[in-house]
Amino acid sequence: MKHHHLEFKNLVDDAKSRIQEISVEDLYQLIESNHDFVLIDVREEDEWSQGRLPSAIHISKGIIERDIANTIPNTETEIILYCSGGFRSALAADNLQEMGYTNVKSMAGGSKTWQNSGLPIVKE
Repeated sequence: MKHHHLEFKNLVDDAKSRIQEISVEDLYQLIESNHDFVLIDVREEDEWSQGRLPSAIHISKGIIERDIANTIPNTETEIILYCSGGFRSALAADNLQEMGYTNVKSMAGGSKTWQNSGLPIVKE
């Protein structure tokens, strides 16, 4: 298990106080029901290539603020972000809200919780 510094945890906790989180189970239900939303994997390229959630697109945390408007120009689009543990996606969700996106969520627990729940992972 990765150990995060207190300053990083505080930063994430601050972001989480302003964003909405969605559970792994609720996200799975949205995917299964073909709900209309955009699922974004904000992990790094090497993490993405090891497997991802069904229907996800990839925009890493390092470039999401730069590229989001070209990818999703409508700021009212429902967007759900995830990473491996729920920290980077929370930070990214907070930033997207600061940029005017009004319907952004972060998946709590990240892809690790998804996999530990036995839910499907897509591999190429």
